[in-house]
Amino acid sequence: MREDGVNHTPKYVRWFQDLGIEDVADVGGKNASLGELYRELTPLGVRTPNGFAVTAAAYRDTLTAAGAWERLGEVLDGLDKSDVANLASRGRRAREIVYEAPLLEPVRDQIVAAYARLEAEYGADLSVAIRSSATAEDLPTASFAGQHETFLNIHGAERVLEACRRCFASLFTDRAISYRIDKGFDHLSIGLSVGVMKMVRSDLASSGVMFTLDTESGFRDVVFITGAYGLGENVV
Repeated sequence: MREDGVNHTPKYVRWFQDLGIEDVADVGGKNASLGELYRELTPLGVRTPNGFAVTAAAYRDTLTAAGAWERLGEVLDGLDKSDVANLASRGRRAREIVYEAPLLEPVRDQIVAAYARLEAEYGADLSVAIRSSATAEDLPTASFAGQHETFLNIHGAERVLEACRRCFASLFTDRAISYRIDKGFDHLSIGLSVGVMKMVRSDLASSGVMFTLDTESGFRDVVFITGAYGLGENVV
């Protein structure tokens, strides 16, 4: 709080109800899409799990405070992805650098407060899914599908914080590094947001994937749904 009485702490958490596709730069493609779903479908009676996004600014400010950018640049500079052993070694070190960066106090406080708000909405037995959402994800020219971490059935504020740190670090999985090289992305210019949303009990029913086109032919006048019992790894 400044002397003028105005709180200038950045807003590191944004709720799905406030997100739309125009927020990709702040919360990544996945969280922006989840926000669209929650915002547009909930008023229509479609039960969409509530949640919030930890912004890409939280990731960037955390690494800045830890002095991590220069070290990351040194680790990734001149990387030859065809040398698989070297890629694995450098990727592992990059993830260590990010994971070791302590979350800023305002980031921790805002995540804990948001999780408490979800608990108030859904009950103390709440479990959440923690999902990575990169700012270069789900683009027309690049998807990054399955390259960053997701954690399921997470319960408790401390475990949520731990999962968020691991999601941040997963921006540097070997697959993600290799894919960015192929697509011409600068490793350090991409940010990572984290989605925290109520976990749906798919173990009591089923899960699935819906496409608004035929994935084989590209025909757009159809909705294509594939489902399976449980969490749906086979579907994905």
